[in-house]
Amino acid sequence: MKQGLPDLETAISTLDIHNHHNVDWSRVQYGAYLIHQHLRYEYPGPISDLRQHLMILPPVQHGDQCRIEHRLTVTNPVVETLYQHDTFGNAELKLFIPYIKQAIDFEAWIFVERNAEHGPHYLSADWLTDPRLLSSSALTRPNDALRDVAVMLSRGGRQGIDLAEDINAWVYQFMNYAHEVTDIDTTAAQAFALQQGVCQDYAHIMLTLCRLCDLPARYVSGHLLGEGGTHAWVEVLLPVAGMPGKAQVTAFDPTHGRRAGISYISIATGRDYFDVAPTSGSYRASYRGQLSTRKIVGVTMYEYSKLESQAS
Repeated sequence: MKQGLPDLETAISTLDIHNHHNVDWSRVQYGAYLIHQHLRYEYPGPISDLRQHLMILPPVQHGDQCRIEHRLTVTNPVVETLYQHDTFGNAELKLFIPYIKQAIDFEAWIFVERNAEHGPHYLSADWLTDPRLLSSSALTRPNDALRDVAVMLSRGGRQGIDLAEDINAWVYQFMNYAHEVTDIDTTAAQAFALQQGVCQDYAHIMLTLCRLCDLPARYVSGHLLGEGGTHAWVEVLLPVAGMPGKAQVTAFDPTHGRRAGISYISIATGRDYFDVAPTSGSYRASYRGQLSTRKIVGVTMYEYSKLESQAS
């Protein structure tokens, strides 16, 4: 993988997907991953002027994560595809299909590497004052109950990364993981009142508390090995001592009460879920379509820390 890839079909057919349960992720220094995603839309009849927006492709570089190769296939014979980046640096795919008889398939193959030897994830210090990371958004608007929790957490006197650790641990301990009690429109305040939800809700509550505590933070959509669907977590951005032009990015997963490590693959960042929804779009017809998805995310190669190997 490090020496470059053969053609994609050959690469896919010859890659071995390792059982992630057999990997000691605390010792992994380098990992190579395959993401294979299939989206199928079916309609009761013909549709026209489909404008499809896909946010399933990771950026070329995200901290120690690098996109090596990707391919997207579409079953329709006529399709216009536009690749662009939004203001968060996310890779956006915008597709226009003039006519679909009854169904359309989108299939993506993506190869990604992560290498902890690259060191901390730094961005421009301009992000520290970006209002999108400090102000509430549609899904992270606080209520009095969340404000009370933020005050309680702040009273501990801890700041910066220590305060972010406290918020992450608090959300993990407070919430109970549960399917089908929330949906993509559920706000942080609503999930907080239920004290239940999925990874999206955990992330929105942590984002709300971070922003109330003046910690710049952003929503991350991506994949976690072993998880069935798309996963969500939070990145907190903080100043770096002695480096006034830099902000350090630290990723937290409140759903699991830990930092997000090398078994996580980032796809997109934003204010909340609405900024990074994997699929959205519009078309002309009087009926609704049905989306079905399949996804495989696997580790194809990994290496343990060289320093650890030398020490042993």
